[in-house]
Order: sequence, then C-alpha cells, then structure tokens
Amino acid sequence: MDAAADGGGALRPVVLDAMGGDHGPAVTVPGALAAHREHGVPVVLAGRADEVEHELRRHGGAGEVEVLHADEVVPMAERGAGAAARRKSSLMIGCAAARRRGGSFVSAGSTGAVVTCAVRAFARRKGVLRPALAVALPTMAGSTVLVDAGGTSDPTPEMLAQFALLGAAYARNVLGARDPSVGLLSIGAEPGKGNRLARGAARLLPGLPVRFHGNVEGHDVLAGTVDVVVTDGFTGNVVLKNIEGCVRTTLDMVARAGIAPPARLAEVARLYTADTHGGAALLGLTGTVVVAHGSSGPTAIARACAVASELGEADEPLPVGDRASVGPVA
Repeated sequence: MDAAADGGGALRPVVLDAMGGDHGPAVTVPGALAAHREHGVPVVLAGRADEVEHELRRHGGAGEVEVLHADEVVPMAERGAGAAARRKSSLMIGCAAARRRGGSFVSAGSTGAVVTCAVRAFARRKGVLRPALAVALPTMAGSTVLVDAGGTSDPTPEMLAQFALLGAAYARNVLGARDPSVGLLSIGAEPGKGNRLARGAARLLPGLPVRFHGNVEGHDVLAGTVDVVVTDGFTGNVVLKNIEGCVRTTLDMVARAGIAPPARLAEVARLYTADTHGGAALLGLTGTVVVAHGSSGPTAIARACAVASELGEADEPLPVGDRASVGPVA
C-alpha cells in the first residue's frame, strides 16, 4: 500500500542515502523519484550534490526532490565504527537529518555501517540492548518475521530474548498478527537442542510476554509454523540469503523443465525479491530505519522508501519499550 498521512495530512520525510549500495546515485536517484511519483513519498536525498543532481536531471527530476549535500561516502567494505567516524558522510548526515525532521531513514549501504550510524544518530529505545533487523518472508500461511536478519552477529541470550519481543511487536503492529507465536531457530525442535546461545535463550523466552512455541528448525522458516523466527544476526543473514538463492535456483530448474509458464514462475520469484519487500526494518531504535539490499535496483529502492514511510507513520511503536528488560540467564 502507499504511504499513509499523519493526522495533519502531511507525510513525514524519508531521507535516502543516495550514495549507498553497489551502484550509488545511478540507482538511488531513479528509485527516489519513483517513490515520490508512484507512492507519494516525500524523499530527501543525502549525498554528493553534483552527482545526485546530475542523475536527477538525467531522469527529468531536477528540483523534484530535496538534496542534502554530503562530502563523504562510506565504502561498502566498511563494517562499523569507522563509518560513524565519517561525520560528513551521506550515512551520518542522512541519519541526522531524519532524526531532526522526525522522518525515516533508508540506505542500501553496508549493513554494519548503517546499523552503527543509525544507533549513533537515533539511539536505542529504553531497555533495548541491541537493535535487530526484521524481514517479513512470505509463507503458505501468510508471512513470517525473521529476526535478526543481520543486525547483531554475536548476541547474548538476553539479546535474543529481546529480539523475540521486537519481532512479536513487528508482527502484531505491521503484519496484523493478533497474538504472534515465536519460535527459536535451532538444530532440533526438541527442548534442550542447540548451541549455548540457543539453549540460553530458550530458558529465558518462556518467562516473557510472548507466545513461545519452542524450538523450530530450518524447514519451518517458510512453512508458516510460527509468526516470528528468532535467531542471531549471523545465522539469520545466512538463512535469508540461502532462501533467496534456493528460490532462484528452484524456479530456474522448474522453468528449464517446462513444468510451469515463465510468467507464473516470475510471480513466485517476485515474492522473495527486494522489489517486493524493499528491505529489512531495524527494530529497537527511537526512529525508523530500513536497510535495503546492497544490490538493489531502482524498484527495490522505491519500495524501501515506501516501506520506511509506512513504518514511520505507524500509530503504535514497533519496539517494546520497558518490556525489553530481560534478566540474565541463570
């Protein structure tokens, strides 16, 4: 759906890192224009003004969206603190602008860099130890939220427990699940299975205000077994990219075998592309941040901006606030 207006009829701005991603302004600028023209999203582009404005003219959009000049570009290889040190980068300037204006922020840059800069600019919600990336994956039963999809690679059991709270809030407020069930990704469905991290989180989750299903396995992620699948960011990112690769390979095999018409296969493929889901929502911050895939094209960037606008206009907060407090594992 298109972005919704707030009570005064005006949409909050979406600040887009124009230099982020594998292709920079060549992709982000037409994506921003599409978001503005097709979804009515007020996009602000943060980046090197000469490069951004050149692309705007090339796409017939000179003066159509606001441009914030930023001298520096955070390389895609940058992973953390080094990104926050580049205070004149499109990432830092974009995050700061989104915070000041009460808007949302979108970037297709390095996930680690985006997370670091977003935490620095917006800060975590009260009680939240670490933010987490949430992606809604289509299933036969509707959608399942995968969290964390790459925000925190080495969390503690307490952090995983918080991810469950954040993911359940996302499923409830954004996807409309009334009483979302939560599963902990492990190597077996039986209690006690998993590594130290999973076993520690499993001891905490039954005591939290979520409907804890118990352990789930890899084949449950797309089966609709639960509404929320919780895991660490390292495993979650591997799972997400494995799903994307498996879908592409399977559909290619089906197409080569002539089992189904290409047009029908393309419909299925689109369910799992960035053009449809836009990106991952970074939960647990005081502002709305969406991290798009680094290889995103203009359509995916436009969708990420639309998603960020929708999340920013949500009536209920996504994070869990004071309920995020989780005691240590015994």
